[in-house]
Amino acid sequence: MMRAILVNLSLTAEERTGAEDSLDELAGLAGAWGAVVVRRVRQSRPRPSPRTFIGRGKVRELETMAVDLRADLILFDHDLTPVQQRSLEDALPARVVDRTQIILDIFARRASSREGKLQVELARLMYRLPRLAGRGKSFSQPGAGIRTRGPGEQKLEEDRRRIQDRITKVKRQIESLGLRRSGQRTSRKRSPAPLVSLVGYTSAGKSTLFNALTRERVFTSPMMFATLDPVMRRVSFPDGMHFLLSDTVGFIRRLPVELITSFRATLEELRESNCICHVIDLSSSRHEEQAEAVERILAEIGAGDIPLVRVYNKVDLLPGGEEIAPPRGNLPSAGRVFLSAKTGRGVPDLKSLLRSLLFQDRRLYRLRLSEERRGLLPELAARGVVLKASDRPDGVELTLMARPESVRELLPDLVEGEQPC
Repeated sequence: MMRAILVNLSLTAEERTGAEDSLDELAGLAGAWGAVVVRRVRQSRPRPSPRTFIGRGKVRELETMAVDLRADLILFDHDLTPVQQRSLEDALPARVVDRTQIILDIFARRASSREGKLQVELARLMYRLPRLAGRGKSFSQPGAGIRTRGPGEQKLEEDRRRIQDRITKVKRQIESLGLRRSGQRTSRKRSPAPLVSLVGYTSAGKSTLFNALTRERVFTSPMMFATLDPVMRRVSFPDGMHFLLSDTVGFIRRLPVELITSFRATLEELRESNCICHVIDLSSSRHEEQAEAVERILAEIGAGDIPLVRVYNKVDLLPGGEEIAPPRGNLPSAGRVFLSAKTGRGVPDLKSLLRSLLFQDRRLYRLRLSEERRGLLPELAARGVVLKASDRPDGVELTLMARPESVRELLPDLVEGEQPC
């Protein structure tokens, strides 16, 4: 495995207080990237160095440390400018990677769907483009004069043009896939089955909860960003009523702007949800900050007015099994549940809460349609969910989940209590 040194620079007292937590998160990213952390380095400065980000003395210290520890990587818990990254690479004997780059690389490794791969490629291209200028000694311009271009400048322009062309092409492909997704979204809207989306900080346990609710075997891992491509399945109740459940990519503090831009269309699908379950890892010492980061992004993409259920997960990991006071979120809550997706404790409580939220304006109808009214069956199916249908000598018997007004519109003579029609 690659050996990594982590570097954190604190500019304020608040940043100094949270430096270790921030380095813990960076260590998680390093592990997901395939690196083992051999040392953590912290520095406090009133402002970053324009050239090397950290001070020259700290650069020399890192140089010696990298040699002694045989480090392959130096990971900065910050975003570096092109000048800073180039200067550090010239001065240090190990590869220099900033926070955005490691997140983009993890996303690139984990994306499996065509759209996911294109979105990550777009984010990486947008990250790379401003970092072309002045890249290394190969871009020197010997003999360049007035209105002339040296070979380095020509190569730079060729690379920039090639990346810009690729960005344009990838955007077109994502738009094309977006149209297909829009059609799928329209089809879902016509279905009366409500949609619930799981969101949360990366590694909060969303996929484990997804499996517990759907009895599926979606891949789960303690590694960050184990799920990148959305997965959707049906969750049914004993009486046949059901809803669709979607598992989504995990969020993170300071999510790179390139990723937010590239994944915006996917994130905005959350706005189509009837309910959002925000999964919060109660065992994390940073759960309040993580919850605020997630709900801030939900508000930014326009999903702040959707009913939100806060799901406090991993109660089995709390000391003595005690429940701690839940954090205050940024958005109003439609309810909260304490559970362990791993052990199953509290999962029935969540299903019960979701049922009351999702189906408060729907009810079950058990109808017997006469042979003359059999033709209404397709329209009833379009306005509700036919849970069961059986042919009878005098017509058809069915169990229907629907809004009362939809049924009464087709069957104005229906008497509440599911009478034969």
